Amino acid sequence: MTEKKKNDTDLRKIYRRILELVKSHWPRLLAAMLCMIVVAALTAATAYLVKPVLDEIFVKKDMRMLKLLPIAIIVLYFLRGACCFGQEYLMNYVGNSIIKRLRDKLYSHIQMLPLSFFHKHHTGILMARITNDVNIVKEMVSNAVTGVLKDSFTIIGLVFVIFYRDWKLALIATVVFPLAVIPIVKFGRLIRRLSTRCQEAVADMSSLLHETFTGTRIVKAFGMERYENKRFFERTFRLFTYEMKAAVVRSMSSPVMELLGGIGITLIIWYGGYKVIEGVSTPGTFFSFMAALIMLYDPVKKLSPLNNTIQGGLAAAVRIYDILDTGSEIVEREDAVALKPGHHTVVFRNVYFKYEDQMVLKEINLEVKGGEVLALVGISGGGKTTLVNLIPRFYDVAEGTILIDEHDIRDVAIASLRSQIGIVTQDPILFNDTIRNNIAYGNLNGSESDVIAAAKAAYAYDFIQGFPDKFDTVVGERGVRLSGGEKQRICVARALLKNAPILILDEATSSLDSESELAVQRALDNLMKGRTTFVIAHRLSTVRNADRIIAIVDGRIVEEGKHEELLALQGEYHKLYNMQFDDNRAQSAERMEHNV
Repeated sequence: MTEKKKNDTDLRKIYRRILELVKSHWPRLLAAMLCMIVVAALTAATAYLVKPVLDEIFVKKDMRMLKLLPIAIIVLYFLRGACCFGQEYLMNYVGNSIIKRLRDKLYSHIQMLPLSFFHKHHTGILMARITNDVNIVKEMVSNAVTGVLKDSFTIIGLVFVIFYRDWKLALIATVVFPLAVIPIVKFGRLIRRLSTRCQEAVADMSSLLHETFTGTRIVKAFGMERYENKRFFERTFRLFTYEMKAAVVRSMSSPVMELLGGIGITLIIWYGGYKVIEGVSTPGTFFSFMAALIMLYDPVKKLSPLNNTIQGGLAAAVRIYDILDTGSEIVEREDAVALKPGHHTVVFRNVYFKYEDQMVLKEINLEVKGGEVLALVGISGGGKTTLVNLIPRFYDVAEGTILIDEHDIRDVAIASLRSQIGIVTQDPILFNDTIRNNIAYGNLNGSESDVIAAAKAAYAYDFIQGFPDKFDTVVGERGVRLSGGEKQRICVARALLKNAPILILDEATSSLDSESELAVQRALDNLMKGRTTFVIAHRLSTVRNADRIIAIVDGRIVEEGKHEELLALQGEYHKLYNMQFDDNRAQSAERMEHNV
């Protein structure tokens, strides 16, 4: 299949899918179309009335027609205005409803996609799909489609009038119409291509904005404002270039249509004037025909920019459906079971995991009993975080099986599985909301007393009470108004409120200073009680009291045992321990020297 045929097939599918969205609004759509038909008929009637106005009033000087025709024209324009309002309101309702559904569907679908999808797509680009691209589709559905329908009905009504008045003149006029369609089609294809490039440029710009705004502290710390300005200016220039190319195409479409229309009108004036002079036709007939033709020219001319808007909307729709058609690798089986609450045993049986073409985990065999605390240690990039991310099915294993209480987690309902797992990560993620709502995120059904109890158990209650608004304090974007230790304790309180029997702590204290680490560690001790816990820790001092420690190197478990046992082995764990001991000793000496 050639590229052109493939694109045409894709566009036909997009047309059908948008029509599916429109179908559910057919009563309003039908009412809007009836309004459009009335508007078209009344527009045609306006041109039709030119003949009696000229011939009966100005030529024959009929006083009765002078009294009746102005009233008829006022009624005609009143009805036309009412129907214009009706079709405009109804089509906007249909368009906005469709866009709301499309936007909701897109957001909901993105939420259901696995973590691997977010690794491949920039946040700014996804934001642009939901905001910019959907707005372009809205323009197409609400305005362009409305305009095309209304103008098409108007064209049909006016064509009837010109053929009724003088079919020979009408035939001359229709010669111009096929010529007018050619630039509409050509310009439309160009606009669709340029619109796609514009939308890609906007998405790229949105991605850069998201990166620089969220990383503004680093930008300022490294004095990179000028560099980031340069990057942003390059993207705005790229967008400007595509927009100007599109503007050239849009600007050319109207003059071309004007030229073709001028040629047609010139021929008609010459031939129609000749017939009036010869006495074959009346001035009223000719001017009625000319009024209809001039009124006909306006909707025909509008078809080109409306088609350009539709082509831009189709380009945006292709990008939106590209996301909606992205399937999730994490699929829930129809007969999926629910996990029962309680202590859980987690078993890895010969587990392998591949990310793209690289095997990240190899031959993982592990059993963690209910209530046991397992620590995972190893150098960065060894596969520790990947291993724990397999438990809540953020990814699926390439080979092997993960069991919870003898249930393959692929046979368990995803919501049920994740409801049994609490997670506290190195990067404390908080939402721009109140402290209360951030804690309650762990259990939306939790009472006020439950929230307070979780805050106390996380050693967060005292500092929360120190804020003027206490639990109603808004933490800011990503918790910017709190210190690192405070943010982490809110995250611990959130996990406590969830009260999940399986707990994953992914370097939860590694980014904190010693004082904050001590406070958070006490909160974590409360959180770990009675739970099956997986602890990833960079600082080995935080894992020495674990029931068991495993060392992971290059995706394999190379050592397993308690702290003292692993030190005695003089292997990987011993090497990591000595490296940290040397670093700590060097840092202590440096601090002493500085104090002296």
